Amino acid sequence: MSLSGVCVTAVESRPAGVLGGTSPSPVHRPFGARAKAFVALTKPRIIELLLITTVPVMFLAQRGVPSLKLVLLTCLGGYLSAGGANALNMYIDRDIDAVMDRTSQRPLVTGMVSPRECLAFGIGLGVVSTLLFGLTVNWLSAWLSLGALLFYVVVYTMILKRRTAQNIVWGGIAGCLPVLIGWSSVTNSMSWAPVILFLVMFFWTPPHYWPLSMKVKDDYARAGVPMLPVIASNKVVARQIVIYSWVMVAVSLLLTPLGYTGWFYTVVALAAGGFWLWEAHGLQNRAKAEITGAKLKEMRLFHWSITYVSILFVAVAVDPFLR
Repeated sequence: MSLSGVCVTAVESRPAGVLGGTSPSPVHRPFGARAKAFVALTKPRIIELLLITTVPVMFLAQRGVPSLKLVLLTCLGGYLSAGGANALNMYIDRDIDAVMDRTSQRPLVTGMVSPRECLAFGIGLGVVSTLLFGLTVNWLSAWLSLGALLFYVVVYTMILKRRTAQNIVWGGIAGCLPVLIGWSSVTNSMSWAPVILFLVMFFWTPPHYWPLSMKVKDDYARAGVPMLPVIASNKVVARQIVIYSWVMVAVSLLLTPLGYTGWFYTVVALAAGGFWLWEAHGLQNRAKAEITGAKLKEMRLFHWSITYVSILFVAVAVDPFLR
């Protein structure tokens, strides 16, 4: 897939020593730095968020405390699968990573890991994670895990990301699948509960990521990636954020009337969702006033979105013990 001339020129004009220049071979780098670089390929901070949505669902599926062994195996398989997907994402996106300030220190851009090593590493993690899930958990979880990896790498990274402003909307499906994996690892089946939580994460992803994209939209514009804030005004983006936020909060409340959760989850979902909507409407009001720069405070909603997911899914895990 081609990028704009600006992007290609920027990559080609970088000094020797970055992605194919005359830098020392990665094998000559210090072992500790190399090990750290391979860990960085997996994007550990993102995986932490995925596990936050996986483990609590296991408690909900078990209606109590699931097997510690099962939790550890599911977390390990999930980490390896998501890590493989992230490594392959960095392999494919190494050209635009070199152009964007936010990603300029990633291992492939700095030359700490070669593209060939990254590709082999990502594929290897994907194979190991699928076998680990299949042989120690169940094959339904294995196929869901593999599906998440392929969706993120092929559908989002290769097809959507550079072509449409809806990239994060539909590409975010990959990040929703750990909810289904958490449920299937315990029950080896599906139910409406994980589907509802899947939808919560689906509607959560755009209003989580668009505020960050608003902050770094110049980066995306320079790389030729059509994130919504790049092609639309802050007012349009903020309006979309509010719409997705209302739907997300409404969907999160469906668990209780369907009998999967009780009063504790409902109270937490209402309180956390209410604060989310306050922040979303605050961002919209500032965007309507055409406030820009630091005063737009778009990162407030981004940071709260991570806290929101953590609080909501902790409530999912705790609720079975209070019913």
